[in-house]
Amino acid sequence: MADALAARLQAEREVTANIAHELRTPVAGLVAAAELLPPGRPAAMVRERAQRVRALMEDVLEVARLDGDAERAETDVRALGELTRRAVRAAAGPGQEEAAGVRVVRDCLVETDARRVERILTNLVTNAFRHGAAPVVAEVDGGVVRVRDQGPGFPEHLLARGPQRFRTASGAGLGLGLTIAAGQARVLGARLAFANPPGGGAQATLDLTGSVRPAPPDDGD
Repeated sequence: MADALAARLQAEREVTANIAHELRTPVAGLVAAAELLPPGRPAAMVRERAQRVRALMEDVLEVARLDGDAERAETDVRALGELTRRAVRAAAGPGQEEAAGVRVVRDCLVETDARRVERILTNLVTNAFRHGAAPVVAEVDGGVVRVRDQGPGFPEHLLARGPQRFRTASGAGLGLGLTIAAGQARVLGARLAFANPPGGGAQATLDLTGSVRPAPPDDGD
């Protein structure tokens, strides 16, 4: 029974990935055509929805790549505080800049794939705004980044089993953001945990302590 269930899940994943691949060219054409529409509110609505479909398609393809277990990290040494600031700026939409903050308790250098770290943190902050409540704060403490909001907290099924695609707390969206974050963390060899801390809200913790590198010696007098 377990083997049959695993085979069924794998088949469903492959079908989803194949559909996304098949849609890539027509969706690209739709986005290009939308950009040629004359200015106006209807055109703006078409462009916005076309971009949303493309973003969803890219998310599905990213999940498929992570499922394939062929992704490899390309590492260099970066300051974790700066990676976190970049991710928060990318995730905070119009009017949300003041509601998102970064608190650096202890910065450090990490040898990691910066693009994947930023992808994880961007998804965590985006999820906090979408399903939680402001303020959203990303705290850097050594090799650990904690993203916390003041919303209702993570649902019990997520705390028990981790992120699941096509399932969210509010019923809105497809649950791909946290699924991608968890997959990227696996590629990095990092740990991603979810909790509802005392005092309310939800907290996601990205632990990169295994990637921390010592700071270069100070050459000053």
